[in-house]
This record gives sequence, structure tokens and C-alpha cells, in this order.
Amino acid sequence: MSAMILTPGAVPLATLRALYWQGGAPRLSPDCAPAIARAAARIAQVAAGEAAVYGVNTGFGKLASIRIAAGDVAQLQRNLILSHCCGVGAPLDASVVRLILTLKLMSLGRGASGTRAVVSDLLEAMLARGVVPVIPEKGSVGASGDLAPLAHMAAVMIGAGEAFYAGERLPGGEALARAGLEPVVLAAKEGLALINGTQVSTALALAGLFRAERALRAAIVTGALSTDAAMGSTAPFAAEIHSLRGHQGQIDVAASLRALLAGSQIRDSHVEGDERVQDPYCIRCHPQVAGAALDILRGVARTLEIEANAATDNPLVLSDGSVVSGGNFHAEPVAFAADIVALAVAEVGAIAQRRIALLVDPALNFGLPGFLTPKPGLNSGLMIAEVTSAALMSENKMLAHPASVDSTPTSANQEDHVSMACHGARRLMDMTQNLFWIIGVEAMVAAQGVGLRGPLATSAPLQAAIAAVRARIPALEADRFMGGDMAAAGELVATGALEAAGADLLPWVA
Repeated sequence: MSAMILTPGAVPLATLRALYWQGGAPRLSPDCAPAIARAAARIAQVAAGEAAVYGVNTGFGKLASIRIAAGDVAQLQRNLILSHCCGVGAPLDASVVRLILTLKLMSLGRGASGTRAVVSDLLEAMLARGVVPVIPEKGSVGASGDLAPLAHMAAVMIGAGEAFYAGERLPGGEALARAGLEPVVLAAKEGLALINGTQVSTALALAGLFRAERALRAAIVTGALSTDAAMGSTAPFAAEIHSLRGHQGQIDVAASLRALLAGSQIRDSHVEGDERVQDPYCIRCHPQVAGAALDILRGVARTLEIEANAATDNPLVLSDGSVVSGGNFHAEPVAFAADIVALAVAEVGAIAQRRIALLVDPALNFGLPGFLTPKPGLNSGLMIAEVTSAALMSENKMLAHPASVDSTPTSANQEDHVSMACHGARRLMDMTQNLFWIIGVEAMVAAQGVGLRGPLATSAPLQAAIAAVRARIPALEADRFMGGDMAAAGELVATGALEAAGADLLPWVA
């Protein structure tokens, strides 16, 4: 794995994107060491003193008033981890877990958590050697930290829990041993520092953002393909129209569409004499809708970049040496961000689905055969591919309901307002997968439509996109089993193969 040097507080989103998609072995900058050592020394001093400090020598949550004897501080931290391993459900994907470990490493690297270097060193080693804790997907309400899921991460670090290593699911201690690592014996506050924080919610939200970005870029390509397949007009993409409104995302998407369609013989064939005055909104307003999604995703990117670099456990060791209990573990910024991503994902899918419906409808597709089969009637063509895209679109509408407006008191009413960020972000994995399939179906349908416009050819970038589709999915001549084609279409989007066709012409979220 390639090494990534992290400077907490200044890690750019591009580094986290690369980690999610390509993997890597993140390590803290050596410059973090002095601050980590100072905070750890301060916590050790507090633990040996008489004053009660939350989480250091007291119980947790509603039990904070109970003082813990100095000799029991290490046992307190171990008990905390084991008692909080209450997650349920399927394990989070390894790419998300790598992000979680990295974000926790970054948070501890700020030097405000009071953990020793040995804790950060173990996180680095687990990332480098491929030890992936089994973290159940459900159990966090996104406040007081992502307690249950982070406890499953921390359990592996103390030799408990479970982890994946070299393709096997193993007891945590065995996974560490096979990787040549030893568990850590937690000192004062270290268990609390590991499970307090927003790292699970933030990692899931980042994964959702990166996946939404990939789908949006692919949707600009497929939207351009659909425009040519429908013999749509490029006049609504004129630069001045979009500069007169002023939204940067809209301007950027329109520029991409112009570049993708430049040189199309299909477009040139109907510039003059086209009896249609206007295209439907799904073609004409593509820059307005995709551009609005791009703009709000850019805002989310900034929020999540800040959160990824934040110290979010509790209490924190401040620069004057005081140890102060606060509320940085409350994941409200992440909850809002996840809800916004969900809205963008739902809308990008909704307008793409309407383009699919346009292309298969012989009443609307400007001369193409019904359901894009050369022999309609005998063959159903892409009829049910469109129905599936409608089902996926509708499911995403349901999933887009905001999670952040919900709250329920927990922990004997000590934690009486919670963000629900974790499941708000987790649902983005399902929503983006649905969007991958929707955009994949659009790629299939639009490529079929452009092929039926032959001998006229589309533009060079869009021909490259069609070539990517045809490498996995043959043109539809007669009805055949479609399950494999549908899966392959989604993979074209999920793996980045479709956006790669026009990569230099497409905007980035960040």
C-alpha cells in the first residue's frame, strides 16, 4: 500500500477520496508527536490526582458522578470498550472501515485527546497491514460519539472483537497476531477517546459523497448521450444562459455538456429544419438540476473536510492544559450533510430516469422504435429496464427523507438530543448503489438509441463512452436475458469506467 502522510487539521478531501477508492497506508506527520505526548502526560497527571475529571477517573454518561479508584482506571477503559460493543447488522464495507480508522487517527493526531503514541501507532499499523475490524452497521444515534460501532473498532485494538485479515474473519486478537501486531493495554481516557467522536458517521458520509460525485459525473456523460439519442438541442446549454443565472455548478455542467456533444454528426444533422421548438425538461434543464446538485455537494464537501480534521471526543485537553468536557461528539453537521447528499442523489436519479423514459417511448423519442428494439412487438427491448429504473428512483425518494430532524433521548435522558447522523449517512450507500444502477440503465438506453441513429455518429467523447458500454454490454438486437446486462451497467458507473470516457471534461465536487 502507498503511504499517506497526514497532517491533522489540514488533510484535504482529495487524500480521503484516494484512500476510499484506492486504499493506502495513512500515517501521522511526525510533527504530531509533541502535542500527542503533552496531552497524554496531562491525562496521566489528572488520573493520578484527586480532582474528579469526567471519563478519566469517573464513570460515563449518567454514571459520571461515580468516582473510580486510581487502581481501577485501566480496567475502567477496558470495561468501557467491551460494554459498548452492542452494534448489530452486517459489517461495514472494508473501504468505509479504512476511512473510520484514518479519521480516528487524524482526530487523535490533533493532540487534544490525551492518548499515548502507542494508540496512534497501532491504528497506523492496522491500516498498513490490512487488519479490518468487523464493525456492525447499526447501533449509533450520532451523539456522544458513534459509541457502539467505534467500540467494535477499539475492541480489536485490545485483542477482543473480530477483524478481517487476509480474507478471513477472525477473533480480534488472532487477526492482530497474524499481522505481527500486539494489542494495546489502555491507559486513562484512551478507551473513551477511541469511542467518542463522529468518525463512523463522517466516514459513511464521505463514502456517500464520493459515490454521489462519481454518479453525478457519470450522469453528465449519460445525459449528453441521451440528448444525442433523442436528437435534442444543445442551444439550451449556451454559456451565456447559465452565466446570466450565475450558479457555478450549473455553469460547469453546461460547459461539460457542450464539450461532450461538440462534433456530433447527429447534432449537426438537425440544427436546421427541426420542427420541435423545445425539448422536455429532462434534456433542456439538465444543467440546472445537475448543477444544483453539484453546488450543494460542494458545500457538503467543505463541511465533511472540516469534520474529518476535527477533534471530536470528550473531554478534550486544551492548549492551556485544562481538561474540559464539551460536546464536539454531537454529529449534527454530519447529519445535515448526509441529508443534503441524499437529496442530490434522489434528484440526479429522478431526472435521469425521465430521460430513460423519454428514450424508450415511441411517442417522444423522435423516430426511434418503441423500447429501442429493432423489432418491437416480437421483442420487448428495454421496456423493463426502464421499469426497474423507475423502481430504483422511487425507492431513493423514500430514502431521501431527512434523518436529522429525528431525535430520541438515550442514556437515561443524559443524551437527550441526538443527530441520527450515522444511519442518515449509512443509507447513502444504498441510495448511491440505486443511482449507479439508474445511471447504468441510462447508459444502456442512450447507447442503444445513438446506435439506432446510424450511420450518423455521435461526438468522439461520447463514442468513447459507448465503447465502454459495449465492452460489457452488446447492442440489443433481440430479446435476451437482461440480468447480467443490468449488473454490468451498474458496475460501469460504480467503478468509474463510464465517467473515465469524459474525465477531462467533467467537473469535480472538490
